[in-house]
Amino acid sequence: MSWQVERAPGLRVRRTGEGRVAVPLRLSRNGEHATDAELSLSPADAEHLHAALCRALDGEPPPPSPPDCVSPSRRRPVPHTSSAAHNT
Repeated sequence: MSWQVERAPGLRVRRTGEGRVAVPLRLSRNGEHATDAELSLSPADAEHLHAALCRALDGEPPPPSPPDCVSPSRRRPVPHTSSAAHNT
């Protein structure tokens, strides 16, 4: 049995009423859609994930139409630290 988890198409990351960040996910089993779910993160965990994604994308070209939060005038620098600190 093979599972795959990806962002749910057409659904936005959003803030919940409790102030958490909800990331919609789609779970598939053996290539067939099984269910949708949400990854619920505290604001601090969402920031850690954001920083980890920035580090993982470092050096990659931005997409043709990047969201405004990654435009050069709004990009926040992510401090580079030892590789041990990258495990969040």
